[in-house]
Amino acid sequence: MARRPLPRILSTGGAGIARSRELARTAAGGATDILHPLITITRGLRRLAGAGRRKWADTPKDRRGPLFFLVASVILVVALVPYGPLLAGVGLMAAAAWHGRESTSPATKEPSDAQTARLRSLYEALVPYFSAAEDPAPLYAHGGDWTQAFSSYDFDDSGRVSHLSIRYPAYFRDGEAESRSRIEQLLHAKSGRGREYHFQWDEEGNELTVKVLPPLPTDIAAQRFVTSPGETVLGFTDPTCVQRTLPLTDGEEQRDVPPVVWRTGARSTEPHLLIVGGPGSGTTTLVRSIALQALQYGDVLIVEGGGTGEYACLTGRHGVLAVESGLAGAVASLEWATNETERRLIAANRARQAGHPPPDDIRRPLWILLDRPGALGHLAVAAGRPDPQALLQVPLRHGRAAGVTVVVAEQFDGVDGLSDAVRRYTRARVALGPAAPDELEAVLGAPPHTTPTGDVPPGRGYARLGSGPVHRLQVPATPDPYDDSTSELHRQAVLGLLPRRSEAVKATEAVAVEAVPAES
Repeated sequence: MARRPLPRILSTGGAGIARSRELARTAAGGATDILHPLITITRGLRRLAGAGRRKWADTPKDRRGPLFFLVASVILVVALVPYGPLLAGVGLMAAAAWHGRESTSPATKEPSDAQTARLRSLYEALVPYFSAAEDPAPLYAHGGDWTQAFSSYDFDDSGRVSHLSIRYPAYFRDGEAESRSRIEQLLHAKSGRGREYHFQWDEEGNELTVKVLPPLPTDIAAQRFVTSPGETVLGFTDPTCVQRTLPLTDGEEQRDVPPVVWRTGARSTEPHLLIVGGPGSGTTTLVRSIALQALQYGDVLIVEGGGTGEYACLTGRHGVLAVESGLAGAVASLEWATNETERRLIAANRARQAGHPPPDDIRRPLWILLDRPGALGHLAVAAGRPDPQALLQVPLRHGRAAGVTVVVAEQFDGVDGLSDAVRRYTRARVALGPAAPDELEAVLGAPPHTTPTGDVPPGRGYARLGSGPVHRLQVPATPDPYDDSTSELHRQAVLGLLPRRSEAVKATEAVAVEAVPAES
């Protein structure tokens, strides 16, 4: 059977198609060369717009208004200046051309032999935890390729790992706290102790990011913080954890530091606070700092169970109702606080039923600060009297509606002696000083995502407000100004925040001075 000849378009059209493709490529290349400046400017405008959106998103909400006003003012000035829009357009095109240029990315720096050995050691240590015998293509295996497991890494000047991104298999139980804790303890030990690490688990992407956190500033002294009524600064934390900063004065300089703000009042979900720490951890310093802030807008009742006189500087000050350290005075003060809470509730209820605003005598907040209640409990048991913590039942349960806030500070060894009411209603928690991970989790209700260092400065710890995340915390330095070991700078800072003495105390002191016989 004779073969039919192919159609002409198929037998002789291959060369024509090739020439057409070559002409198309040449035309596209020429068009790209001609439109290259426009493409570069468009790419630069897109990058500038993305940078502007990121800058706006990273700006705290309380600073977006001034930033918007500044940008609008600049645009208005440019529009009014002669040739301003033209010059602004030329400058924008130049900036877009500069940012839109094609820059060759620098070659990835290869790790040194010592760094490679450290990364390989980390990889081998993770093999027993991130491998399974049933895995046909294990990501982690003894003698395997560590570059496939570590997507990015950085080292500090001492040669230790400062940032590490770890990929792990999907079957690893990253949703279990025990499994996470084992990995975090291993990385903490292998990466170098004496530093604080932050662990960020991406369960959706099966990636763990480890980075070394810088130490929190310990030189922040007590001062007037820029807050509204009902806001109390517990301390300061990392800038990536909160969307707000506070302007602080450090000598002659000013800086912005991210705070941990505790909100109280009728709409607060965490109206009461529990502070737990060891001896010398800074629990009394935090209570003293809270008292100085609360005295700006409210009255304070202080009950000191330790009897060390740490709050003597507040005795007789305006707004300080009492500073009690004995059992009888503490019981009497807490009984009055219970009756005052009930009176406020009744007055507020009557005002609401009558359609009137709350009376003025219940609008001023009342703060009950109780330091070391366990010591008072032991004294009460020895004297055959009930525990004073039982008197906190009404202020804790109805304090939010009555404008009463309770702050309880206790040491770790006395946590078991806290009453059920204190444990149930103190949803804001602070843990200070060195502590084991299980102790921190028992106090905060959740484990922190960082590893504490061995050398913990006073006032250093963690804070958790309700069901929110756990924040690192550094309490502002608020020492006892009557202590001889206090520095002059911190002494003057605390004395400058103390309210004036009440007239009754001044009169009592004057009578006492006149009663002293003159020396012959």
